[in-house]
Parts: sequence; C-alpha cells; structure tokens
Amino acid sequence: MSIVPQRCKFSFSPDSFESHAQKIILPYWERFSRDVATGGFYGRIDGYNVQDSTESRSIVMTARFLWAYSASARFFHNPAYLDLAEYAYKAICRDFIDMECGGVYWSVKPDGTADVTKKQIYGEAFAIYGLSEYAAAVQELLSDTDTARQAMMYAVSLYNLLEQFAYEPEFGGYIEARARNWSETVDLKLSPKDIDCCKSMNTNLHVMEAFTNLYRTAAVVIPEKTEFRRNVCVSLKALIQTTVCHIFNHETHHLMLYFDKEWNSMKQIVSYGHDIEASWLLQEAAEIIGDNGVISEVRETVLNLAATSLDEGFDSVNGGLYNEIENDVRDETRIWWNQAEALTGFYNAWQMTGDISYYSAAEKTWDWICTKQVDYSGGEWYQAVRPDGSPVLTEDKGGNWKTAYHNVRACLELARRIPR
Repeated sequence: MSIVPQRCKFSFSPDSFESHAQKIILPYWERFSRDVATGGFYGRIDGYNVQDSTESRSIVMTARFLWAYSASARFFHNPAYLDLAEYAYKAICRDFIDMECGGVYWSVKPDGTADVTKKQIYGEAFAIYGLSEYAAAVQELLSDTDTARQAMMYAVSLYNLLEQFAYEPEFGGYIEARARNWSETVDLKLSPKDIDCCKSMNTNLHVMEAFTNLYRTAAVVIPEKTEFRRNVCVSLKALIQTTVCHIFNHETHHLMLYFDKEWNSMKQIVSYGHDIEASWLLQEAAEIIGDNGVISEVRETVLNLAATSLDEGFDSVNGGLYNEIENDVRDETRIWWNQAEALTGFYNAWQMTGDISYYSAAEKTWDWICTKQVDYSGGEWYQAVRPDGSPVLTEDKGGNWKTAYHNVRACLELARRIPR
C-alpha cells in the first residue's frame, strides 16, 4: 500500500516544492526512521523499507534529522515538525555528547552506548548545523528561550573545540579527525569509500556550511554574543579563502577531494555532486558575511563550478546529474543527493547570471527526480537510479548516510527562491 496520498504535481513552482516536501519526503521519515524502543534512529533501512535495529547510529544521520525537521518547522511555520526534531535533539544530548572529553561521538550502538568514539570533524560539523537550526526553531515557534540557548551553547562549545583542536594553523583548513580526547590519531578515514588523508574537501565544505548556519542563527538566539559572531565570521572568511585557493582546481574547474597537510592533492576523482553543492554553499557563506569584497571574490569560482557541472556532469537529454569520474571512468548513476544539490546549484547559478541554460538544467533535474528518482509506492527517493531510469533496489532507502537532509533542503531552497 502506498504511503503517499497522491502523486504530487511537479510543476517548477514554489507550491510544487512545498507539496513534495510535505507529502513525499517528510512523512516517510516520520513513519520509518524512529526506533522508538531505543529512542534513536535506525542505522539502516533497506530498499524495501525494512529497518535494521542492529545497525549502529551515526551523529551525521541524527544531526541531519535534527536540521531537516527544525528547518521545515521554521519554513512552514508548523511546530508539528518539531516533534521529530525534539526526538533527534534528545538522542544527541542523551547518547552522543561526550561529557568527559567534549564533542560528540561519531556513532553509538543501538542501546545508546558509545561505538566509534573518535571526533570525526565532519560529524562535529553536522552537530553544529543541526543544533543551531533547532535552537532558532524552538525560539521562533515555541518561544522556548531556555532550550534554544542550551542547544546553541552546545553548538558554540563544538565550534570552540574545532577551533582549538581541528583547525590547522600553518596551512589553513580543518583536519579530518581526532581521537576521543582530541589528541592526534591515524584513524582519519571518513567512510569506507574515502581514503586516509589529513584534510578533505568534504570535511571542509561541511564545516563551512555549519559555520554559516551558526553565524546566522547566533544573531537570533544569542544576539548579545557579538564577539563570538565576529570569531565565526573570521573562521568563515578563512574557510572561503581555503576553498577558493586550495580545494578548487583552477585548471579543471572541479574540486579536488583529498589532501595532505599542505594541500597537495592525493587522488584524482571528480565528484559532480560536490562541485554543484559547493557552488551554492560557497555563495551562501559569502553572502551571510555581508562583505561585498568576499562576495565578489567567490563569484568566479562559484560560476566556474556551476558551468563545469553543467557542461560535463549533466545529462541534457534525459535530465539528472552524473555521479563521478574515477580513473577516467564516468559513473552516470543518478545518486539521490546529487540531484537534490543540482536543483539548488543550477537555480542559484541562474539567479546570479540570468543564463537560461541553468534554469533549464534545474527544470530537467526536477523532471528526472519526479519521474525517476521518487518511489511513489514506497515513499521518499531511491538512493540510486540507473541511467535508464531503473532504481537500484539493493541500495538502502535510508540510514546513516541517507536522511531527509539533502532533498528537504533542496525543496525549501527552491520554494524560497522561486518567485511567487
């Protein structure tokens, strides 16, 4: 039986994106994600919506749920979405916060006890992202100043730990991981798909994303802490500079992925999804600072990333963004998060330039999503779809790396950006 009341109309309009979030994405996770017996989220939901209660649960997944439902509550002015956000917040406070050493664990076991205790900076960043959004949501919608400030102060403490232990002052940027007690560790790898490296594009991109949201929401929840906001602003400017000067390849107009301490590239892979995601996140970070010089400085990089994604990574016939190139082999699988980021990235490039080719790419991506990526019978989006439009059902529908984050954010961004 379908969990979706009706097939949403997928015109390229704010109403369409709002309807998609409210009818296709958000109800799915409200029904399937929570392991109420443990108070956490299932670490794996397979392609047929079967939950695995034995899988460990990551801070990334939990913080992404916290962000997605907090952001949805704010956007739709609907406190009902704070139910799942509060559930995620309690899980983080109860299970993930390391009361002895500070920071958050990378993962916990189903019973809530610590599993992987190292401080993976990517995970710390998502905790900042989710906590700061939740703080703003409960203050705006519930007038719960105490909870808002508590959540924000958790985020502030994580920021301070990253500045103290994860920032690499000699060459800039943030390292991949620290041990539980924030000492050095050789266990740096983010995931089985990644390599051990000192610094990565992915970690630094999402630290920038987290600091952007922290800077924005601090003005709402802790407006008196002006010095703190100035510090975050300095950190953001440095990250923007790092992205433009070291992570962006000025010859290929792609992002490089893995680096040593001095920003020497360690492996050649093109990730189209990260290229287009970084284009609009970089623009957002520059704009939130409000420095016209910084905005002007990043414009060329932003548009180069978007143009190369369009020229090399976009299927102009069928729609959809390819996955990646490794060892000169292009993987044309449509991964769910790539499509979500392509929506925002291409539309952002159209807003910046007025170039209709970007608008067309965003429309065609939306058409691909609504006709091929969405599982109208089972709910949500398929994780991976082949170029011929058939879903890869062996890939999980949800879990530690797939939540409501990418596609909900795309829907909210497009609904916010498209003129009524």
